[in-house]
Amino acid sequence: MITVTPGMRRLCASVLGMQAIVVGLFTPVAINIQGVEPTLAFTVGLGLALLCVVVIGLLRRPFAYLAGSAIQVLTIASGFMVPAMFLLGVIFAALWITAIFVARRVEGVTSR
Repeated sequence: MITVTPGMRRLCASVLGMQAIVVGLFTPVAINIQGVEPTLAFTVGLGLALLCVVVIGLLRRPFAYLAGSAIQVLTIASGFMVPAMFLLGVIFAALWITAIFVARRVEGVTSR
């Protein structure tokens, strides 16, 4: 079970907040540059952005970190529509993992 700490919540919320902006901007890129059907682009881009915002609100609960990890996988998978999202998804996944481990380490040291 994941122990949720205030620092972990702040760092993970920051990652998801930035990610919400990026995946929201996925929509016009998918439509105008990649020629993706607008309905599909809106569903994926704005759906992922909304999911990020919802999970930010749930970060007090341990299951939200699993949901955040699922968002990372979905962001990487959006690269099948816009290839640049493969790279951006991997970057956000790395930031997500780093936020969790750094917060745990820092708060573990400061609690001693």
